[in-house]
Parts: sequence; C-alpha cells; structure tokens
Amino acid sequence: MRLDAVKSGGKTPDRIFMTFLYALMTIVGIVTLYPFVNILAISLNESADTVRGGIYVWPRAFTTDNYRTIFQYSNLLTAFGNSVFRTLLGTLAGLFSASLIAYSLSRKDFIARRFVSLALAFTLYFSGGLVPVYMLIRDLNLLNSFWVYILPGLVSAWNVFILRSYIDGLPYVLQESAKLDGANDLQIFAKVILPLCKPVLATIALFLAVGQWNAWFDTFLYNGGRTSLTTLQYELMKILQNTSASGGNSAAGHGGQELANRVSPESIRMSITIVATVPILVVYPFLQNYFVKGLTLGAVKS
Repeated sequence: MRLDAVKSGGKTPDRIFMTFLYALMTIVGIVTLYPFVNILAISLNESADTVRGGIYVWPRAFTTDNYRTIFQYSNLLTAFGNSVFRTLLGTLAGLFSASLIAYSLSRKDFIARRFVSLALAFTLYFSGGLVPVYMLIRDLNLLNSFWVYILPGLVSAWNVFILRSYIDGLPYVLQESAKLDGANDLQIFAKVILPLCKPVLATIALFLAVGQWNAWFDTFLYNGGRTSLTTLQYELMKILQNTSASGGNSAAGHGGQELANRVSPESIRMSITIVATVPILVVYPFLQNYFVKGLTLGAVKS
C-alpha cells in the first residue's frame, strides 16, 4: 500500500507540471495567432464599419472590396511573377554559393581557408554604405536589370559560417571513405555532404526566401523606373502610400470611384499584410521539420 501511495504521489507532480505546460503553450499559441487572425478579420470587413472598432477574430460586415481594390492595379500580376521568380532563383543561387564556399572552408587541406574566413567575417562588421554600393551597382551595369536582385546578395557570410559549422560536425571519415572509392571533390560535395546538410539547408533556404520575398528597397533604388522589373512588395508599398495620401481615393483610376470610396487606408494596410504574408505561410509547413532541426543544429554535440 505504501509503495502504491509513493507511485501515485510521484505521478501527481508530473500531471500538474504537464497541465501547466499545456496551459502555458495554449496561451502562447493564442497570443501568437491572434494578431494574424485580427488582421485577416479587419481586411475582410467593410471600411466604414471598421472605423467603429470592435473587430477581433471575425469580420462584422464581410466584404472583399479591400482585396479587389489591390488586385485591380495593372502592374500587380507582373510584380507577383517577378517576386516569385526572384525568390526561387535567389534562394537556389544563395544556397548553392554558400554551400560551395562552406564546403571549401571546411576542408583542412584548403590553405587559404583562414584568410577567406577572415575576409568573410570582415563583411559582417563593416560595409561600404548606400552610396558606394549604388556606384558599384552602376559601374557593373546592373541598373535596370533583373540580376541586381540576385548577384549583390549571392554570398552571405552568415550563411556560409552556419553551413561550415554544420559540415565541420559531420564525421570526416565519410569524405575519406568516398575518396578511397574514387570520388572526386565535386562528387563528395554532391553525394555525401549535401544530403547530410538537408536540415541546415532548409533553414537557410527559408531565411533566403523570406528576405527575397519581402525585399522592395532594391527595386526602389535600382529598378524604380522599369515597370517590367517591379516586385510585389514594391507595388504594395506604392499602393499603401497612395491610399494613405489620398484617403483611399487613389484606387479610383483602377477600380472606379464607387469601389474606391468603400475602402480606407487601414483596410488596405491589413489586406496588403495578408497578401504579402500568405505565400511564406504556405511554404513554411513543407520546411517545418527541417527548420526545427536546423535551428537546433548546435544544441547537442556527440
């Protein structure tokens, strides 16, 4: 009987702790999700009704006029295609370049790896500034070019160091075994290193994709005069500025005065937030498992 009491008493603290943990995580989940749900509800609510306040998790007067106003802008489809293309190409190019450099720096027989590491680390602390970078882009003939979205950020020192740390943690005997089997450096990189780096590659890919998708300032600086090279975030920024400046009437030339009068800067702002966020939210579930592993890559060392 005493043994049963000890056992039952030992389980009670565990149940209390787990109950507290579940309650805490539920609160954290609600606090995390509520802002997004609130933004979605406001974006689907009539502007005149939104001014009254009291919109929390469900639209009180449902409407799609806010989204119709956004998507009636003529350059939006072109901007969306450019954003998708630059996100895909920029992510793949960034992964490929960072993984190649990281693999080279992880090789003990690479004589210049210390010098290259210091040169990369220097870029983390110092930069040329906006005007010198613009002059460099101009001299490289990258102005009014799609490649200005890809080439300047092709190599990220931070991503290189993360990948190198992960590769350094892999057993070096795998590379030696592949060499004994007759594999060259490129085959070792492609068939041994890359398959083992999926978690950290997925993590870096998500960071690169978010950065490329959300970028608009480079469009403003380098491609602001070419509508064929505009991006979604840049167009959404212009819509937001025009709507805020004119009190919602900037959409009159695109969707008619009647529709423009039914939207407000607050409603447009919330709708733009949803349009800009949803594509990344759609991609994240496919990378979630790798993303969690990548974030904990340095937590445990065997």
